[in-house]
Amino acid sequence: MIKKIMYVLAIGTLVMSCNIDQKKDMEMPEVDVDMEEGQLPTFDVDWADVNVGTTTKMVEVPKVVVVMEEEEVEVPYIDVDMPNDDDDDMDMEKVERTIAVEAEVSDVEHDLEIKEIWAKGNNLYVISTLEATDTSIDDKKMRVSDQVTLNAPDLNVKHYIIGERPDRVFNTRYTYVASMDDLKVKLGDGYTSVYSR
Repeated sequence: MIKKIMYVLAIGTLVMSCNIDQKKDMEMPEVDVDMEEGQLPTFDVDWADVNVGTTTKMVEVPKVVVVMEEEEVEVPYIDVDMPNDDDDDMDMEKVERTIAVEAEVSDVEHDLEIKEIWAKGNNLYVISTLEATDTSIDDKKMRVSDQVTLNAPDLNVKHYIIGERPDRVFNTRYTYVASMDDLKVKLGDGYTSVYSR
C-alpha cells in the first residue's frame, strides 16, 4: 500500500514540474447536416384547483378617535301623562329615559337639534334638524348629537331628521326628510305636539 502511495506521489510530482505551452489554437471541424423540423414533447399535468376570492380577517387599521368628555349641561325634560282609557284597567307606568339623536358628518361642522316631539297613538315622533355650518373640519369626520330626557309610558319612538343625509354608513339609523312640510304629509293629521324648541 505504501508503494502505491509513493508511486502516485511520484507521478504527481512529475506532472507538476512539467511546463506546458500551447502552440496552436483549437479549431472544430465543419460539419454539414440536413436538419428536419422536430417537435418538443408536451405534458398534461394535473394540479390542485385554485379558487380566488375574498375572506374576512381581523386586521389593524388606523382610526381617528374623537374623545367624548362628560360635562354637566341643561337637558330638556319632558313629562308625559297619557289620558286614561276607561276600557283599560291597567295603568301605564312611566319610565324615565334619554332620547338621543346622533349623526356622523364630514367636511364641515353641523348643528343637530331636537326641535319637536309629536305624539300620536302609542308613537312618539322625534323631529330633529341637521344644518351645516361654515366651520371646516377638513378631511376629518365628527359626530354631533342632541338629547332630551323623557318621563313617559313605554312608547314607540321614531326619529326623523330634517336635512340632507350625510354620506356615511352610520347615518342609516334614522329617516331623513327634506322639509317639515314633507314630514307632515308623511305622518298625516291627528298628532299632538308634546315638545317644541
